[in-house]
Amino acid sequence: MATRRATATRSRAVTIIVVVWLLIGLAAAAQRHYFESSRTSCAKVGTVLVTIVAGPLNYIGANPKIDCSTPQPSR
Repeated sequence: MATRRATATRSRAVTIIVVVWLLIGLAAAAQRHYFESSRTSCAKVGTVLVTIVAGPLNYIGANPKIDCSTPQPSR
């Protein structure tokens, strides 16, 4: 059975890994100049969020893009 100290150490390590992961993702989004444009859209916000969450995957060639389209009215 895990002790409180081991559990606390594990949760602290996971927290640090997640924070570093998201900081790398934020750096990837900044390098792609996603924060420079004042125009926002559903697709742009989605792309920025996916880029931040994908984090380090961007540096091995992943290029997340979100295609966000609204449904068209029926005729």
